[in-house]
Amino acid sequence: MTTTTVSPASPSPGELRRRRGLRGLRVLGQGPLFTAGVVVLAVLVLIAVLAPVLAPYDPDVLDLSASLRGTSADHLLGTDQSGRDILSRLIHGARTGLLGPLLVVGVSTLLGTLVGLVAAWRGGWADALLSRSMDLAFAIPGLLLAILLVAVLGSGMTAPVIAMAVAYTPYVGRLVRGIARQEKARAYIESYRVQGWSGWTICLRHLLPNIAPTVFAQSAMNFGYVLMDLAALSFLGFGVQPPTADWGAMINEGQSAIQQGAMLPALAPSACIVLAVVAFGIVGEGLADRIAKRER
Repeated sequence: MTTTTVSPASPSPGELRRRRGLRGLRVLGQGPLFTAGVVVLAVLVLIAVLAPVLAPYDPDVLDLSASLRGTSADHLLGTDQSGRDILSRLIHGARTGLLGPLLVVGVSTLLGTLVGLVAAWRGGWADALLSRSMDLAFAIPGLLLAILLVAVLGSGMTAPVIAMAVAYTPYVGRLVRGIARQEKARAYIESYRVQGWSGWTICLRHLLPNIAPTVFAQSAMNFGYVLMDLAALSFLGFGVQPPTADWGAMINEGQSAIQQGAMLPALAPSACIVLAVVAFGIVGEGLADRIAKRER
């Protein structure tokens, strides 16, 4: 008896395109939500870089005759109490809104990675000393430290950035210490030692690249938290000072406009902060999930 094997029908060109698209989403991240987060962050970065080109008006020019005007063809989001174009201030505010967190995350990730690696690799008294130092730093609230530094250095971006960098370094350090200790126990580390490689060569050339994706994912989530903290400090008057466009400061300035029935001066920058924080959270969580699945 002869059996006939029926081969499956070849997928249509449309089905092939659909499969490639879905595969692209899976490669990029966890799906459409992750992709949307990446797109939002890319757009925010592009806006910050091209702010002078994209903004229709000078964000600091006052026009009291145009105070609290509603949305129109000339002012798509209206104007604030001083007659400044809200859209232009939002666009320029993306620069200060992203630059501060970038500095904080960069410094805290560098210092935290260094501290965590030393603690995990050296062990013993070095691990105990650095771990206790990180515990002590955890006990100091970042916002309180920022206020103290503002009292010493004056208001502006410098004091909050330094304070937040100090506050977030222990989070990175503790994470790096934990995963570096696990990685240090793997067989490939011992094999390099047997071959005569120095400890720090193994650490920097092999251990660090293996833990870098996890650190990067955590840094993406930290970015959103730092952005929110710095915006809160600007809202309280300890961060970026007027007339510089900053989302947190814009919310503060827009409070009085709410009493006059104008919501956009405070609502628009609030929406930008929420959008950025959520996007960074989605991207960070998506990267962390991908790393966790890869390690299973």
